[in-house]
Amino acid sequence: MSKERIYLFDTTLRDGQQTPGVDFSVEDKIAIAQMLDDLGIDYVEGGYPGANPTDSEFFAKKRTTRSQFVAFGMTKRAGVSASNDPGLAALIQAKSDAICFVAKSWDYHVRVALGTTNEENLESIRASVTATQGAGKVAMVDCEHFFDGYKANPEYALSCVKTAYEAGSRWIVLCDTNGGTQPEEVRRIVSTVIASGVPGDHLGIHAHNDTGQAVANSLAAIEAGARQIQGTLNGIGERCGNANLITIIPTLMLKPVYADRFEVGITPERLAGLSKLSHAFDELLNRAPDSQAPYVGTSAFATKAGIHASAILKDPQTYEHVAPEAVGNERRLMVSDQGGKSNFLVELRRRGIQIDKDDPRLDSLIAQVKEREAQGYAYEGADASFELLARRVLGSVPEFFKVDSFRCMVERRFDANGNIKTVSEAVVRVTIDGETRLSVAEGQGPVNALDIALRKDLGKYQTEIADMSLTDYKVRILNGGTDAITRVLIESFDSTGERWWTVGVSDNVIDASFQALMDSIIYKLVKNREAIRLAG
Repeated sequence: MSKERIYLFDTTLRDGQQTPGVDFSVEDKIAIAQMLDDLGIDYVEGGYPGANPTDSEFFAKKRTTRSQFVAFGMTKRAGVSASNDPGLAALIQAKSDAICFVAKSWDYHVRVALGTTNEENLESIRASVTATQGAGKVAMVDCEHFFDGYKANPEYALSCVKTAYEAGSRWIVLCDTNGGTQPEEVRRIVSTVIASGVPGDHLGIHAHNDTGQAVANSLAAIEAGARQIQGTLNGIGERCGNANLITIIPTLMLKPVYADRFEVGITPERLAGLSKLSHAFDELLNRAPDSQAPYVGTSAFATKAGIHASAILKDPQTYEHVAPEAVGNERRLMVSDQGGKSNFLVELRRRGIQIDKDDPRLDSLIAQVKEREAQGYAYEGADASFELLARRVLGSVPEFFKVDSFRCMVERRFDANGNIKTVSEAVVRVTIDGETRLSVAEGQGPVNALDIALRKDLGKYQTEIADMSLTDYKVRILNGGTDAITRVLIESFDSTGERWWTVGVSDNVIDASFQALMDSIIYKLVKNREAIRLAG
């Protein structure tokens, strides 16, 4: 039986740019467009040519090879002919394959935002689509606020869709711009649009995530008959974000309810690189990946409870809805005071540590983990510290260096201009191969100063840690009060792209931080040697 085609339209380069704290350079846009092109996305929307220098430069040449390269912009202005509208001219002149127009489909917005009549708005849609076709480009229309407009004035909202379709628009996209429409409403309204005479293979859905249902709304539109989905990488976008293509794609490809009926332009081989792509995109944004992201998060296939882990060892399908390898992820049986031997054995073997289940050292490791977690350590969130603890129990962590002592000082004083200034300084004394080294450093706070001082001069190991950076630092007070037990979690990464978490616990936040910093450096040295061993 032949399958119906679902077309994927990515708006990351425009909608994603509206995310607070996100601002793409031309180089960023080129890199992201390449990611999407390589993945197999059907349409890549690049932004609004003429709106700003970045987008104008980006559209100076076509940026995709396989994907359709799409320019985005407004329909022509009311009262101005298509041939005399400068905005429309910029869209037509852009080096794109297609133009996606945003058009008002809620009469309230036509009156208040555009300040024009309903009829003039329809003429703007019609003329813009016609001009695009005349230029030899594919025309598409995003009906902005369509669902709210339909609820307020169904007749006019439908007339906007029909006008675009009758003018020759390849796709008419129904937008839930405010993000408040519910899945059942989407399903019902899309079905009504199709029943009015606009074929589903010309309809798309553009959902925002303001009620956390952008993915559900997108799938509801597909169930009703729409055949294009718009969304962004990792669901970024203004307010609460847009429909997450990283979630939608594997759902369409791996869930039989969709996979048996539909196909997309992405191969299983490309799907297996989805986790890597998602994390690479977060890296480009300089933000930590969401560990609980569906399909691609590091916790998406992680199991903590012992009875769950035992069942997974017998058959992964007991607690996994798809095979993690299908999206380039991996199974993790987390170690904690809730875990049994199964968790420990699987996690150790995943890290290349072989130990028999009857080995008394395994019982010793489990006992130590449970004892330390009772003190406040959290190894399910500190994978590198767990590996080091396990290797130490097994006697396989060399003493690379020894920290004889460290001291941190924080001084608050007035500078020469009479302004209050806080200075943090750390002194670390280490011994390497019998030679004592003393390092002093200032930093942005005592922990940063300690980090800099510790990594300032490690002798023969200095070049090994040169590519290592601390990317996240979290402090949690475990039992209240200024004298409380404190847990510190530190995330680090290096030039290989690997990230790892380490943990420290103490009634002194500097000491807890020092423990986590030490584990981070030692883990880096251990993993370097493991990489060499495996390569040899």
